[in-house]
Amino acid sequence: MNNADLALYAVPAFIAMMGVEWWDARRDPDRAPSGRYGREAATNWATYAIGQLTKPLLQYVLPFSTIVLAASWTPLHLSPRDWWVWLLGLVVTDFCYYWAHRADHRIRLLWTAHSVHHSSTHFNLTTAIRLPWLNPIASMARSLAWVPAALLGFPAWMIFLLNTLGLLYQFPIHTQRIRNLWRPVEFVFNTPAHHRVHHGSNQPYLDTNYGGVFIVWDRMFGSFAAESEPIRYGLTHDICTGNPLKVNYHEFAALLRDVRHARSWRGRLGYVFGPPGWRENATGTPLGQLPEPSSTVVTTG
Repeated sequence: MNNADLALYAVPAFIAMMGVEWWDARRDPDRAPSGRYGREAATNWATYAIGQLTKPLLQYVLPFSTIVLAASWTPLHLSPRDWWVWLLGLVVTDFCYYWAHRADHRIRLLWTAHSVHHSSTHFNLTTAIRLPWLNPIASMARSLAWVPAALLGFPAWMIFLLNTLGLLYQFPIHTQRIRNLWRPVEFVFNTPAHHRVHHGSNQPYLDTNYGGVFIVWDRMFGSFAAESEPIRYGLTHDICTGNPLKVNYHEFAALLRDVRHARSWRGRLGYVFGPPGWRENATGTPLGQLPEPSSTVVTTG
């Protein structure tokens, strides 16, 4: 069974959990699903379905992945027959995921893909499947975060598998129906409470809680935030569309517009590799980042 098959077999469980969440929300007068809730859910499913259809196109890129190349070049080789390799691999790959996810929010080229996942103004289990597709440049650049794991001797297939398992772990934490778990669990692991904060587009929630399975990375590197006030979901500027094509490419198109209108090469590079919201002034001198960091999206919708 490959990673794609593993994700596919999980779909029935996802659908069942979505149904339970929707039924439970219907019983809550304060959080009853609205008309837009249904439209957002339909957009999430459409985006996911198109992504599954386009996945075969990326199979020709995978053999050239930096992870595969690093795993083939390293003199170190850890055996998957040892149980401790799997345990260590889970920790190491999740540590790599933390930095990849942090880069998703701090480098605009990567944000062109990741912003898709944050563009829904609702937060529920269907939000988890609102994922980008056919953005190979961002995907290849992002894969650099797992090169250290490959150089340490973890087989490439194990890195891909553990990363897939980490993503499957994150599916059920995309919900508002679960408030808080046992405090030791909340301290170590990523939970619905922590991930709700990550999807917030209002301060003090921007650019926080990047952890995948473990939230301790955020506690260690100063990016942790606890839920302290009502959360506003989505981007800082609502894209106001349910078109899956626009949802997937709105930020990439905005990046191209900014690069085209930049007044200098420094400006062009800033728009590509600077944080979302970065701007240059009329003379071509960088103004720096705007007050709203990672979720600032320049788009006409």
